[in-house]
Amino acid sequence: MASAFKILMYAIPIIAILAWYLKRHSRAEKTGLGSLRKATEEGLIEPPTLHPEIDHTLCIGCTNCVQACPEQDAHQVLGMIRKKAHLVGPTDCIGHGACKNVCPVNAITLVFGTARRGVDIPVVNPDFQTNVPGIFIAGELGGMGLIRNAIEQGRQAMVSIGGLVKKGHQNPLDVVIIGAGPAGFAATLGATEAKIRHVTVEQDELGGTVAHFPRRKLVMTQPANLPIFGAMKFKEVQKETLIDFWREVEQKTGIKISYSERVESIVPSPKGGFTVTTNKGVYDTRTVLLCIGRRGTPRKLGVPGEEMAKVVYRVIDPAQYLNQHVLVVGGGDSALEAATTIAAEAGTTVTISYRSDAFSRAKPKNRQLVETMASSGDLRVLLGSNVKSISEGLVEIAIGDKIESIRNDAVVVSAGGILPSAFLKTFGIHIETKWGTE
Repeated sequence: MASAFKILMYAIPIIAILAWYLKRHSRAEKTGLGSLRKATEEGLIEPPTLHPEIDHTLCIGCTNCVQACPEQDAHQVLGMIRKKAHLVGPTDCIGHGACKNVCPVNAITLVFGTARRGVDIPVVNPDFQTNVPGIFIAGELGGMGLIRNAIEQGRQAMVSIGGLVKKGHQNPLDVVIIGAGPAGFAATLGATEAKIRHVTVEQDELGGTVAHFPRRKLVMTQPANLPIFGAMKFKEVQKETLIDFWREVEQKTGIKISYSERVESIVPSPKGGFTVTTNKGVYDTRTVLLCIGRRGTPRKLGVPGEEMAKVVYRVIDPAQYLNQHVLVVGGGDSALEAATTIAAEAGTTVTISYRSDAFSRAKPKNRQLVETMASSGDLRVLLGSNVKSISEGLVEIAIGDKIESIRNDAVVVSAGGILPSAFLKTFGIHIETKWGTE
């Protein structure tokens, strides 16, 4: 009797723990399946950037990756299905890579593109050097759009360049840094700290792609360390605040960046290294670091009337569209953010035209805001539509088999950009199309 009582004493806690464990996993699986089903139904199945590919023959279902994902609190990116980790929110993944770092059995590989959607990426070695010795790439151009990752790549690339130029050379400069976005900014700080002879040129303004975001756009980032300055502790911050912070760092550290300076050519130098020609000067350098972003040339619609002055490819200040009829073309974050910020201005009438049936490339926050504004009548959404022509006061849009004419004062085309492949190929950099590969 006593032994049976002891067995019962031990069995009850074990059964309770087992029941809790099974209930927890059942709930997690239900959530994961729900997220994956919703993503599939809405056509949100193509990751926009670097993302995990999980080998389910290796996965042990420890949930480390799910818990490590920095985006998990806002929306479910990874989930457990049949006791294995799955990418259940593909379009919500923005390439942190934290999941791979915590996997104890190396079941996760970080890849670009999928079997259905390829991504063009320049070939870059682990030291950020391309197939052309002396030319390096860091940041968004190499596929790293996340601000923290771009900053870290800029810093690491400068470490690699520092090791190379220490071997001695005849060029007056050690490196020309092209671009002052997150990667170029960090690289400039790193070069200044390491006393590497450098020039940084930026064809626009500080911030690169970030500076072109719409006014008051929230920039999702993670804490990062800047050379010389130290910690950058922002987690979620508006574009203007981040740019102001970088300007403060620029002033306090005394780094030099030449703005409104556009690169025209990069050719081999007789001394070794390269001659970089810009609209302002000529630089003889041992190495070149490209931090120019992926947007390149804005993608155009190729329709009659697109050459009109009312057609633009980025929004700086939504207030300029006060009391106007505006058409926004595109389905990514930039298009949705442009549409919602313009629609928030008094007296505007805003329509979004997108060729696909879902905003598969946009973040959940942006999709939800568009849905809310569309429901309230503040915004009109035309999915599965294509612009056919643009005229003085109208635009013609094909919706299925019908052509609709709508009043229009301005057109914002946010259809992405064309990778500057031709520019890269002029000096021999190889580009690969990634179809779900590292």
